[in-house]
Amino acid sequence: MKKVRWGILGVARIAVRKVIPAMQQGDWSEVAAIASRDAHKARDASAELNIPKAYGSYEALLEDPGIDAIYNPLPNHLHVPWSIRAAQAGKHVLCEKPLGLASREVRQLIAVRDRTGVKMGEAFMVKTHPQWLQAREIVRSGEIGELRSVTGFFSYFNRDPANVRNVPAYGGGGVMDIGCYPITMSRFLFEAEPRRVAAVTENDPEFGTDRLASAVLEFPSGQAIFTCSTQLFPYQRMQAFGTQGRIEIEIPFNAPPERPARIFVDTGSVRTEESAVCDQYTIQGDLFSRAILEDGAVPVPLEDALLNMAVIEATFRSAASGRWESPADFLM
Repeated sequence: MKKVRWGILGVARIAVRKVIPAMQQGDWSEVAAIASRDAHKARDASAELNIPKAYGSYEALLEDPGIDAIYNPLPNHLHVPWSIRAAQAGKHVLCEKPLGLASREVRQLIAVRDRTGVKMGEAFMVKTHPQWLQAREIVRSGEIGELRSVTGFFSYFNRDPANVRNVPAYGGGGVMDIGCYPITMSRFLFEAEPRRVAAVTENDPEFGTDRLASAVLEFPSGQAIFTCSTQLFPYQRMQAFGTQGRIEIEIPFNAPPERPARIFVDTGSVRTEESAVCDQYTIQGDLFSRAILEDGAVPVPLEDALLNMAVIEATFRSAASGRWESPADFLM
């Protein structure tokens, strides 16, 4: 079976610990090379993960004719520049979320994609996990009545000043790192875009990044509410409430790959729905690889990334203005 030959930009923890091992289990994906600005780190990662090639620069990886596609897990501020360079080198690109620091950056990527003809997408792996596909099908079926409210919470504790998530210039902060998840999955369940957003944030006095943020998203048929934090006890949960029932996603974002994921459906009595054991990073990689090989649609296209980025920007603007803000303002 033909496989897509992937190159990895950088040795980010998410890549080394989660994404690469998962993609190596795929039917359609082959991790063929890894690059780092530190050649020793690239060689160490290559040896540890049995990756055939290691490069001491990103440029060298992009010049390799034996690489078909690039996975970009670099810090947020490097997503767009290196995704553009990869596309210009003729490589397909799967880029970590959030795709850029602003809507205008995502529009730049769309223009480059259209000009070069490569496949490009955002790495929101949760949108490929069976538990979320099942939750959306239950909403569509009408079993919980009309969907009117989605609530979410996502937090962890990290006060390491050297961590990229705590550096404003690198696109750090809670909303960009984890608030983007309840935003995108609220859009996923409502299958619509929010008309306006109201938000409040609290910034770390030392780092300047948002360490606590809450927002209300007003959709045409309901509302979504979420809180995220980089300095609270680790927790995650999402629920969808309808006029006749609710759905609770137990581990919505970091679904465990070694056991079934569970959602609870409550329509007066509660039943548990379990997904088959799977790794959402394997699924994501294979779906993207198949899109390349079969010239199909990528799992999360740039157009969806643009819409999500507009909501993120409206969240920040609302926190600063103290008013409702419209994501549509960032799509003009």
